[in-house]
Amino acid sequence: MSEAEPAPAQGIPTRARRQRGNPTPRAGRNLPAAIGVGLAMLFAVLGGLLFLPLGFVLLTTAFAVLGVWEIFRALEGQGTRMPIIPVLTGTVAMPLAAYFGGTESLLFAMVLSSTAVLLWRSLESAAGAPRSVFSGIFTLAWVPFLISFAIVPLHAGGGATTAGPWPGGQVPAGAWQIAVMLLLVVSNDTFGYLVGALFGKHPMAPKISPKKTWEGFAGSVAGAMVIGILASVFVLGRPWWVGVVLAVGMVAAATAGDLAESMVKRELGVKDMSSILPGHGGVMDRLDSIVFAAPAAYILFALLSGA
Repeated sequence: MSEAEPAPAQGIPTRARRQRGNPTPRAGRNLPAAIGVGLAMLFAVLGGLLFLPLGFVLLTTAFAVLGVWEIFRALEGQGTRMPIIPVLTGTVAMPLAAYFGGTESLLFAMVLSSTAVLLWRSLESAAGAPRSVFSGIFTLAWVPFLISFAIVPLHAGGGATTAGPWPGGQVPAGAWQIAVMLLLVVSNDTFGYLVGALFGKHPMAPKISPKKTWEGFAGSVAGAMVIGILASVFVLGRPWWVGVVLAVGMVAAATAGDLAESMVKRELGVKDMSSILPGHGGVMDRLDSIVFAAPAAYILFALLSGA
């Protein structure tokens, strides 16, 4: 596929428009819009997680559906027709399977959804079938399967509760683990963006994501460590070093997720998956870090359970 520089998606400001006064700094975002949308999403997700867990599951499912739809539209623009009906069905099924049945049900839903994609495509013409089937299974694994690991801790608690953020309140036992994971992902994005915008000079992966710098990565690690230590001691009641391990793991996973999405976007020839979120781009441009961080957090918390 062509290695030409990706063209901006519809709704993305051009350089000339930015120079006429849009509040877009070096890192390429409309900062006020990005902050407003980011805070609104964070409060909605954490509010659902701590006060109405099923609402958190449904909100996560909605984000996954929107992300899958963005991928479908991007692939369609390149001539690949993903079997969208079985893929969307699997996208709805997997988070619910994770919530009600845990990891075993999630794996079963992934296998069943992948089989449905294969069977669905076999009923259509053979032209482009391998690419179509692969794109469907890849999308299922990338978005709904991975992000569902952010829901599994709610099932793993087995109905047990722990102290909530208000006097006498109770939340599901796994809710704080998910909240800390999300907080560390946000810390990674925030500190990486700020430090990279101010001091970034050395690109981390210039052919994939030219604006991601080693200085920004160092800022992500340092900032996430501070947040991780505070969260580990005061939220999870764990030793400080647990926060360091979680922070390093989340930054590594989130950065890998960001670079993975950048590779996909470059291959598809788009700058952002869509322009649905002002200052952020598409839903997948927000989920890219979380889909890799969620299973990494699940594994780390399991390994650190005795700490």
